Amino acid sequence: MLSRRLLLSLALLLPLPALAELPSAAPLFAAAAVDADNKPVALETLRGKPLVINFWARWCGPCRKEIPDLVEMHARYKGKGLVIVGLAVEDADSREAVRDFAKAYEVDYRVLLAGVGKGVELMKALGNDKAGLPFTVVIDRHGKMTVKKLGAMSKAEMEAAIKQIL
Repeated sequence: MLSRRLLLSLALLLPLPALAELPSAAPLFAAAAVDADNKPVALETLRGKPLVINFWARWCGPCRKEIPDLVEMHARYKGKGLVIVGLAVEDADSREAVRDFAKAYEVDYRVLLAGVGKGVELMKALGNDKAGLPFTVVIDRHGKMTVKKLGAMSKAEMEAAIKQIL
């Protein structure tokens, strides 16, 4: 029978989910999307900025719920350099509907379309194995992912994550 001290020592060697390393943000910076005018945007251009990348879709209820908080955080922290990008997991043929949706929700941060296939692939590469929405990643100025969250973020979670990278 193992001693209690040995068992505790072995337990400390086990990986803890809370301490697990977050995935690399490199796939994000290697990807491209299109804007509402169908112009290509290399996501590499976002490197070096504190980022909140929110994957969403018009049909997603929890996505709709967190948009006002994203708008509020953008207004509050854009002066400190924060960049928020809403990355719609919708195909380019939906760009007018996405533009209208963003206008109706008074979205004042950048909205890009990733496409369904590429959007799902990118989410998985960033650690969202289920490819569920909404999915948010927070990345610091050095390109390091500091937060990844599947599901709607509360305003408090969002603000804490943002303050961590500013």
